[in-house]
Amino acid sequence: MFIDRAVVRVVGGPGGSGASSFRRESFVPKGGPDGGDGGKGGTVYVRVDPQLTTLLDFRYRRHWKAERGQHGKGKKMTGRSGEDLFLPVPPGTEVHDAGTGALLGELIEPGATLIVARGGRGGRGNAAFATPTHQSPREWEPGTYGEEKDIELVLKLIADVGLLGEPNAGKSTLLSTVSAARPKVADYPFTTLEPYLGVVGLSDHRSFVMADIPGIIEGAHAGRGLGLKFLQHVERTRVIAVLVPVDAPNPQDTYDLLLSEAARYSAALAAKPHVLVMTKIDLLGPGAPVPPVRPRPDTPVAAISAVTGAGLPELLELLWRTLRTRAPAAAPARPRTVLHGPGER
Repeated sequence: MFIDRAVVRVVGGPGGSGASSFRRESFVPKGGPDGGDGGKGGTVYVRVDPQLTTLLDFRYRRHWKAERGQHGKGKKMTGRSGEDLFLPVPPGTEVHDAGTGALLGELIEPGATLIVARGGRGGRGNAAFATPTHQSPREWEPGTYGEEKDIELVLKLIADVGLLGEPNAGKSTLLSTVSAARPKVADYPFTTLEPYLGVVGLSDHRSFVMADIPGIIEGAHAGRGLGLKFLQHVERTRVIAVLVPVDAPNPQDTYDLLLSEAARYSAALAAKPHVLVMTKIDLLGPGAPVPPVRPRPDTPVAAISAVTGAGLPELLELLWRTLRTRAPAAAPARPRTVLHGPGER
């Protein structure tokens, strides 16, 4: 099951309390205070696991709490710190504060970590309160509670090329033909109910990742159909392939509608370079021309049939050239969030 959103509650472990103790040992009169400090509570991290592709684990477990710190003991023994808790997420996961909607961080690279709930501080034992004028303190401090908040995890798949089209435009057929991905293919709308990724191999050891998302209909930016839920997965693509079938009632209107819905969802998405792909040319009669569509300036155009394979090599080379020239790879923008390793607090 593909899950791309989840809201969970994370709780940092509370710190241990300090101890109130006095040294009692033979031949050591007035040994003085020796109560140790409490241990730190465990911190909750979100960490990228490259083996994951979905947030399914967070659908069945909504509460995550790190281990508490142990209390201090006599002989100035500090309590053991609580174990940190790591929440594994797929690459491309954004972490938001569920209450305010603020973006806390974006996790792209394998092993990247982000603190989401700090553990509590351990309390001081009575040994820490000893002074020359207060030599037998009995004060001690309780540990503080860890941070507690609700966070929303949003998965945005990472791909080079995203397929954008209406239902039954031939997106799934194209992906299954040029890669090893096997999305469901049928002759009714909304066959694809979740995104699919496929690796497209070319000659000379070249390859790129292609993403297929459910079909876009008019009003998708406002929640109609499945578009609003899955348009997020083409936000990180470098190039968009806009698929327009030749048997559409009005191919020009279909092309304009797809770009309009993308622009209404995200201005950044609309600004990405795209390739116009006329699909299902096998439905044209012998010698029949491809219906004319006026693309935006400098937009490459290709005509293909994913069923017969006509035009596919040319399309893949065109996408590769577009990736190389118009959408060079770049490090994704990250918010000003400090990423910490396991040993930091």
